Amino acid sequence: MAAILEAQPAPTTLKEKKDKPAVIDTDIHNAPQSKTTLLKYLPARWRRHHETVGMRGHVGSAYPRAVPNAARHDSWPPNGLPAGSDLDFMREQLLDAWDIEYGILNPLLGAGNQLNLEYGAALASAINDWQIAEWLEPEPRLRASIVVANEDGDLAAAEIERMAQHPGFVQVLFVVRTQEPMGRRKYYKIYEAAERHNLPIGIHFGGAGGGPITGAGWPSHYIEDHGGMPQAFQAQVASFVYEGVFERFPKLKVVLIEGGFAWMAPLMWRLDRTWERMGNEVPEVKRPPSSYIREHMWISTQPMEEPPQGKYFRQLLTQLDMDDRLVFATDYPHWDFDAPDRAIPVKLAQALEEKIMAGNARKLYGL
Repeated sequence: MAAILEAQPAPTTLKEKKDKPAVIDTDIHNAPQSKTTLLKYLPARWRRHHETVGMRGHVGSAYPRAVPNAARHDSWPPNGLPAGSDLDFMREQLLDAWDIEYGILNPLLGAGNQLNLEYGAALASAINDWQIAEWLEPEPRLRASIVVANEDGDLAAAEIERMAQHPGFVQVLFVVRTQEPMGRRKYYKIYEAAERHNLPIGIHFGGAGGGPITGAGWPSHYIEDHGGMPQAFQAQVASFVYEGVFERFPKLKVVLIEGGFAWMAPLMWRLDRTWERMGNEVPEVKRPPSSYIREHMWISTQPMEEPPQGKYFRQLLTQLDMDDRLVFATDYPHWDFDAPDRAIPVKLAQALEEKIMAGNARKLYGL
């Protein structure tokens, strides 16, 4: 649940584990063990660049120093390595403790936001090779997202082609704040490659696209940035629909990760009504926007919506009408980790709980 700084106790007995539904965690953040970890995966030319110049991206927001790396207080391994960087500790604290069937890795290391696009592409390739060698090969329960230099369609599509045949990769990763709305043509080669290989586009919380990080300008506080992130997701949903992306790419799948989901139902209502009145501007949009969203989009549960009364949560699920599109996520090892047995704020019907906790993700990612 929200604002959990320490781990909640996991089921400890065999009976307790048998009574729990299967769990597929769609948002785990793996990290390098040091600043030099990725160097061995970079070509010599870009290794020199990385060591002498380093990353150069747009100004955006950063996690507050009060919570380094946005990590849960107990997620720093006893050996002193950074949170999320020690596979054995991840096994102990997450995969084994919660009997995770599969976990999807989403490394947030900045490759997609590099202004030097060639360096960003090299860094993305290094991150993907690092994921194979140090995460996917030693741990069969893990799957990973393909990191790409997403502001260059050719470079990103080439990396998708390079990685798509590896069975450990199950989606292509963006962060939600891109340089342009994601419905724009500059991203079409990425969608074409993803659709060809049946890889969803995962869009994760964060990033910086070059402009103010909210629709109203620059916020004074990190809490405004963190709490206001859904507005970036809403802008991307509208762009995908109104730019006709799903008509052009009818098999494309999009996963919205760590942006909440309570806002989706009223957004669909608004987009539908707007299309009814102004749809002649976008004749390529042939159906109500909500129908595209319910057909092409999935949403992760974290951060879980927690209304003051349980009945409101059930109303939210009814209004959303996307029971087959909600996928469970813990956001490990971040401070707002959602424990599998505490995340959903009300008791749901068993069949629905099983779909949210594992079934929907299993089908989405072909696990």
